Amino acid sequence: MDDFKKIYNILLNSFGPQGWWPLTIKGNKSKHHAGKPKTSKHKFEIIIGAVLTQNTSWKNVEKALYNLSKNNLISIKKISKIRQEKLARLIRPSGYYNQKAERLKIIAGYLIKDYKENISRLFSKEISELRKELLAIKGIGPETADSIILYAAEKPVFVIDAYTKRIFERLGYKAKDYDKWQELFACNLKKDAEIFNEYHALLVELAKRHCRKKPVCKGCPISGMCRK
Repeated sequence: MDDFKKIYNILLNSFGPQGWWPLTIKGNKSKHHAGKPKTSKHKFEIIIGAVLTQNTSWKNVEKALYNLSKNNLISIKKISKIRQEKLARLIRPSGYYNQKAERLKIIAGYLIKDYKENISRLFSKEISELRKELLAIKGIGPETADSIILYAAEKPVFVIDAYTKRIFERLGYKAKDYDKWQELFACNLKKDAEIFNEYHALLVELAKRHCRKKPVCKGCPISGMCRK
């Protein structure tokens, strides 16, 4: 437990608060609002971003989100009504755009049919029930579901992504699958949505700056703890 807390504190002191999840400001390609979602629209944008970030970088996701924002499409109803081919063109920068367009329309349709667009009613459920429901939607896997639960619903689950696994494997930790990685963090950290949020965002920043596929160890704030 001490190592996990130590890593968190070092990264926080080195990089400062990250204020995730980054949300678009309409009409501005380079700026975004960061922090907790304040509206249902913010929450839906996080859902969109969680789908778009599958198998791509956040930089590419931002381009796709800007296209949606510019066309006033950060809306459950509008995503459900737009032609899938047009939606795919708008989110093309995120890659796998035909598949992701289909997934976004399925999610929008689900929120309309089952929740009358009331995302807060969906998010009022207990974590286990919410996670099970999200995983039953086509195109939502564990990482996407947990991103939605942590950043949009603001409930304490730790998101395990490729960055997290890469960093902690280099620190000497091993786990056989997604659930075991998540269990590792749950056992070593206080169950707190704000801490989980900040910790994951700090790991993303560390991966972007230093812990890349080919590591840039010079200047890495936790290089002394690394075993590889």
